Amino acid sequence: MNMVLKQPLARCPGDSYQTIIGRDGGHVHDVLALQSNPPQSDADIPFARYTSQAFFDREMESMWAKVWQYACREEHVAEIGDYYVYDIGHHSILVVRTANDEIKAYHNSCLHRGTKLKPSCSEGSSQNIQCPYHGWTWNLDGTVKDIPQRWDFSHLADENFKLPEVRVGRWNGFVFINMDAEAPELQEYLGVLPDHFRSWDMSRWYIHLHIQKELPANWKLAQEAFMEAYHTPVAHPQMTHVVGDVNMQHDIFDDHISRDLCPMASPSPTSTLNLSEQELLDRMLVSDRSVVADRRIVPEGETARRVMANQICETVMEQAGLDISSLSVSETIDSIKYNVFPNLFVFPSPGMPLIYQFRPHGADKDRCLFDQMVLRPVPANGVRPAPAEMVRIGEDDSYASVEGMDDFLGLVLDQDTNIMRWQREGMYASKKGAETLSQYQESRIRHLHDTLDKYLSK
Repeated sequence: MNMVLKQPLARCPGDSYQTIIGRDGGHVHDVLALQSNPPQSDADIPFARYTSQAFFDREMESMWAKVWQYACREEHVAEIGDYYVYDIGHHSILVVRTANDEIKAYHNSCLHRGTKLKPSCSEGSSQNIQCPYHGWTWNLDGTVKDIPQRWDFSHLADENFKLPEVRVGRWNGFVFINMDAEAPELQEYLGVLPDHFRSWDMSRWYIHLHIQKELPANWKLAQEAFMEAYHTPVAHPQMTHVVGDVNMQHDIFDDHISRDLCPMASPSPTSTLNLSEQELLDRMLVSDRSVVADRRIVPEGETARRVMANQICETVMEQAGLDISSLSVSETIDSIKYNVFPNLFVFPSPGMPLIYQFRPHGADKDRCLFDQMVLRPVPANGVRPAPAEMVRIGEDDSYASVEGMDDFLGLVLDQDTNIMRWQREGMYASKKGAETLSQYQESRIRHLHDTLDKYLSK
């Protein structure tokens, strides 16, 4: 993949994202005005990167064990003794609140005979860390507390049996872990992200809904469906009438950070309808319709985008006492999706506050887990609700079957699941054996593979 494009990147004819947000009136946030998408290779990407067990094993050893990964939100470990287990492949990490302002993480394995200290994908609270097999026990800070029948372990020195730690970093309410002692600090890894999020304080939000679904695809294949909208007119034609797709903006900032910007209540250039502003408002897609009125009238001379933004501002103020009126229309309602390599998607706009995460399902190269979390602002009384308990659904279960899930969004996600299955099967059936990506709309997919190669080559 070393053939570099010399010509300018292609762009969809018609209104660009910059044109659309310029029509909103008011200020345009300088962060959203940025455009960054450097030239890339135009070589095909082999399907073996998705289907090969050897390639998957290299990812586990050379990439997953060396990158910063989102493990949980701070509200998952709010009190001293609270713990949360994060699993990735065969790795299992135990995240623990050890003090009021301290969170530690340990490899989730007993130093006696290797039993997991806490079950996979579990959370809870305890004032020590005890192995469920023989009862070896550690304090929350990882020091030895008790070894049953200690007389039989005279050869053991407590200072040599502290639980091995995993690095922890925190940002904007997110808790990250990194198993590599030599990796850069989290703030360096996040690059432009802290600066770009200076208007979005997500520490004031909590997880209202958490769905985890098993998907029939390699982790890269699955998340790549959410890194481009080139497929929308074919796979999700109902969406084209109310949101942008092929005219989305795609930006690449550094190895670990990229994003796409998708205008809401703004029809795709491929739409066959000519909806009025009122019809756009009535059909507008948001991740949580409970934060907007069932129906709002678009006054003469107004737009659906501005009416929706105003409604969201009013509702957030009423419910959470949070003043977001300084945000622009685009900052408030659009699908603004930042990717943190390798597998985290963060949507910070109050009209669509989401977290997406994709990771291998155990050691199965052909299956992955998709976590979707819907956020809400902490209520005005300041009492932070406990994060929603995760609802696990199987490959054949509809997202819409989960209470609180928007039916329309559930349908869209179900359509994506079907496509992933067909794509995975098609990769194995392929004579060509590789994919050919577009220059712009799929540029962030190539960027994912380029960054992955940097880790695999170390």
